[in-house]
Amino acid sequence: MMRQYELVERVQRYKPDVNEALLNKAYVYAMQKHGHQRRASGDPYFSHPLEVAAILTDMHLDEATIAVALLHDTIEDTSATRAEIDELFGPDIGKLVEGLTKLKKLDLVSKKAEQAENLRKLLLAISEDVRVLLVKLADRLHNMRTLHHVPESKRLRIAEETMDIYAPLAGRMGMQGMREELEELAFRYINPEAYRTVTERLAEMSERSKGVLGDIEKALSAQFEKYAIKAEVKSRQKKPWSVFRKMETKALSFEQLSDIFGFRVVVDSVEDCYRALGSIHTTWSMVPGRFKDYISTPKQNDYRSIHTTIVGPSRQRIELQIRTREMNKIAEYGVAAHSIYKDNAGKATNGAGHTISKETNAYGWLRRTIEQLADGDNPEDFLENTKLELFQDQVFCFTPKGMLIALPRGATPIDFAYAVHTDVGDTCVGAKVNGRVMPLMTELKNGDEVEIIRSKAQVPPAAWESIVVTGKARSAIRRATKNAIRKQYSGLGARILERAFERAGKKFSKDSLKSVLHRLARKDIEDVLASVGRGELSSNDVVRAVFPDYKEERATHPAKPREEGWSKIRNAAGMLFQIPGRSTAPSRKEQKAQGSAVPIRGVSGDLPVRFAPEGAVPGDRIVGIMQPGSGITIYPIQSPSLMAFDDQPERWIDVRWDLDEGSKERFPARLSVTAINAPGSLADIAQVVAANDANIHTLSMIRTAPDFTEMLLDLEVWDLKHLNRLISQLKDNSSVSDARRVNG
Repeated sequence: MMRQYELVERVQRYKPDVNEALLNKAYVYAMQKHGHQRRASGDPYFSHPLEVAAILTDMHLDEATIAVALLHDTIEDTSATRAEIDELFGPDIGKLVEGLTKLKKLDLVSKKAEQAENLRKLLLAISEDVRVLLVKLADRLHNMRTLHHVPESKRLRIAEETMDIYAPLAGRMGMQGMREELEELAFRYINPEAYRTVTERLAEMSERSKGVLGDIEKALSAQFEKYAIKAEVKSRQKKPWSVFRKMETKALSFEQLSDIFGFRVVVDSVEDCYRALGSIHTTWSMVPGRFKDYISTPKQNDYRSIHTTIVGPSRQRIELQIRTREMNKIAEYGVAAHSIYKDNAGKATNGAGHTISKETNAYGWLRRTIEQLADGDNPEDFLENTKLELFQDQVFCFTPKGMLIALPRGATPIDFAYAVHTDVGDTCVGAKVNGRVMPLMTELKNGDEVEIIRSKAQVPPAAWESIVVTGKARSAIRRATKNAIRKQYSGLGARILERAFERAGKKFSKDSLKSVLHRLARKDIEDVLASVGRGELSSNDVVRAVFPDYKEERATHPAKPREEGWSKIRNAAGMLFQIPGRSTAPSRKEQKAQGSAVPIRGVSGDLPVRFAPEGAVPGDRIVGIMQPGSGITIYPIQSPSLMAFDDQPERWIDVRWDLDEGSKERFPARLSVTAINAPGSLADIAQVVAANDANIHTLSMIRTAPDFTEMLLDLEVWDLKHLNRLISQLKDNSSVSDARRVNG
């Protein structure tokens, strides 16, 4: 185990003016607090925070970050408190340590939800100070290095969490070295057989290729000397996980991989990068489509380099990365290469105390992502969306004005629209890609110019959620869908309350609800309206809340047999739910009832409406039944199913048809058809339905006899006249014995 003075010496090598007192105090305090605690390996627990600190010294981080590494488990696993750490080490270090502490006593149903809430807390802490991220990744790296000591039942879960979240997070922050080690360690436990096979094949290939790799290095070095370019050339081998992932995603065998080995060219300046590229391309042929310039267009994690593939010496395909020494450092250590932390004045500074004026792209991306994802998602959604945002492979697209938009591979114009702005995504109705109108599910490619076509009347369809690949788009679509549903329920609730207040002889206004929100246990007026629309809050309760002296006069049914009581309700309701175009003119009483009834336009209207299984069509007298949480279910007044609600009058809603002329919406109806058992009978029935411009939604055989088959048809028709005409023509068909409507 590393001693106190050894830790101080490690930091002194890159920061001579190190605050030794801070490191010594943190070392002693953490060792005392962890006391006799042991790790799963049997080692003293304090060896873990010490190893985490050592990993961070390799990144040349400041002494405050090293102190946080030593203290990071004290609040979670010992008797230490935030107040005590604040007093001894200052509130800045105390805040960082608390940011690394998992939430305790989570009252959550699933392990996934608990994992998500801890991740949310961690990311919010990271967004305030990047040092939280650096310590957490070092903590995870040491835990993965010692995972073999953990009980086998926990290894897979920890490895999967590392592969899903922490390795991509390291990659997003540009810390490629840490990402590769985390992936390799996780791969070892997630798929041990594949890991062993790939590792063995790589070792064999490396041994066979030593001579060839050396020859290529010499040829490239000689080429650069010829052009007076000072360059360091070094071969590199793909990591096992990278090889396995490529084999899986592209369905390739190990022998088909052509880029297992690559070469890194490190030069002194950006100018030398392009000179080196020119010398290579003028000597060897470039492989088309394999050139990427991440110097002029850096990745979101600040990675900069030129990638090219050539047919080089020995006629082999050779992958090359050309970069400066500074770029190489950032590619390896990412945000840690900047050593950003905040001093007492709140300025960003590096490990030597020099002010840094610009926040890194990677850290800026992280903060923006957290702001987008942390608001309004439930734990599982947050975890899913965060995983989506952590994928590294990207495409770069442009707006018509030349603004660069970086997106994950597989992104669509919908993702592009939401990346520009949430309002652009919400109002997107189409897209032009490179000047041509393309489907919204088109997969975007590098260099595409995307123009979004918008409409203020647009509401993003819920189905978009299965098309998009970015967490921002998915989260925004879910939010818009929830808001649209809430708006529907709110509109329905307002109409129900208008009728309820009218029946009570009172005047309804939304403002009247403000003063009674506390009595209704709702946070705002829209919440009250939506709760009434969903059936969670009774309209009568709202009336009584606004007018405490109001006494409801409930209709009482005489003590008669259930069927007789039902008939009375049905007959009374039949007076209320008329439709235009009937043979007899409505009375004044009926007209008044119609005026107070909720207008029904169909399932595509602005209210949360669905139809009973037996259906209802314009021309039917209808009644609405409030279904808590799912809006109104519409029944034809003659449906026996309504008997189930005989003793629940508060759920009955006055409704009426209110269709625009020329409406193209079809409505559901159910028929029972008895057909003769003969070849072609079903075809005859289908032909009659088609000839009458109706649509069969579902068909099922409910009883089969030697001579007859009884079938149930769920149809979609325009109205009652259309349905009656269809029934009449079915009865006239020689293949049909009987056809009748099913009302329940």
